[in-house]
Amino acid sequence: MVPKKQLESVRKQILEQIEITFPADKKEFAKNQVLSMDDNQLIDFLQKNRLLKVPEEIPSQTIQTRECVFCSIIRNDISSYKIDENKDNIAVLEINPLSKGHVIIIPKKHLESSGKLPQNTFSLGKKIAKKIKSKLKPKEVQIHSSNVFGHEIVNILPIYKEETLNSPRYQEKEEVLKKLKKKLEKKVSKKKVVKKKIQKSPGKKEETIRVPRRIP
Repeated sequence: MVPKKQLESVRKQILEQIEITFPADKKEFAKNQVLSMDDNQLIDFLQKNRLLKVPEEIPSQTIQTRECVFCSIIRNDISSYKIDENKDNIAVLEINPLSKGHVIIIPKKHLESSGKLPQNTFSLGKKIAKKIKSKLKPKEVQIHSSNVFGHEIVNILPIYKEETLNSPRYQEKEEVLKKLKKKLEKKVSKKKVVKKKIQKSPGKKEETIRVPRRIP
């Protein structure tokens, strides 16, 4: 068990590293991601997922980031509120949103440039933006790419007033995230099974088999 005091020391060093190394427009988002982690998630970050190299004496050493939060989400090492995905991307609710229903699309590969984003990243973004517009009724929904922790992502941002990527963030309540997930997640259609009789050759009994009903 990692002592709480040691965990908070690590958290503080990560925040300091973000303050020193991150661009001004990325600092708030990165800090919120770190601050939103509970002790177990932070331990996962440090040990299980090998996201950070942690020497025995943490306070006297420098912490070196090896991977990012988004890569952990892709691997399901960190829990998230996933609402949709395709071959190359997943879409999750932002837990520290700029507005209600803020979604981020994360490429499954660690991409460091918006120029390398797959085309289906934006097609998934448009699909989700349309659903947000229908379900949550914002004035508009904007799509912006950004780079955090060196991982290129796409923000699907509902605009209710004058929200932008530089608006203040807040920590969304778990019950709200669950309701939003239920509203926005992709519905998986279940294939119906119907009985169909096949006439066998004379002298043999009729056999009933199950075949899947075609879904248009």
